[in-house]
Amino acid sequence: MMIKEFDRVVLMISIPEKKLMKGDVGTVVLVYKDGVGYEVEFFTLDGKTFAVETLKGSDIRPVKSNELSNVREVA
Repeated sequence: MMIKEFDRVVLMISIPEKKLMKGDVGTVVLVYKDGVGYEVEFFTLDGKTFAVETLKGSDIRPVKSNELSNVREVA
């Protein structure tokens, strides 16, 4: 499945220095070179941007229709 701009994706790796954990959900804001890389924005539940990261295609996957979101606090 091709990931497109504005698709929700799941982070497949943790990025501790950015306080991002495997399983966090973000939104693709830019696709680089037909999916070689992606700019992904991660939001808090009230809509504030938490992080924007450039990620490889192997670092994310599309969300599945049978998945639920989970909640965790960030400092």
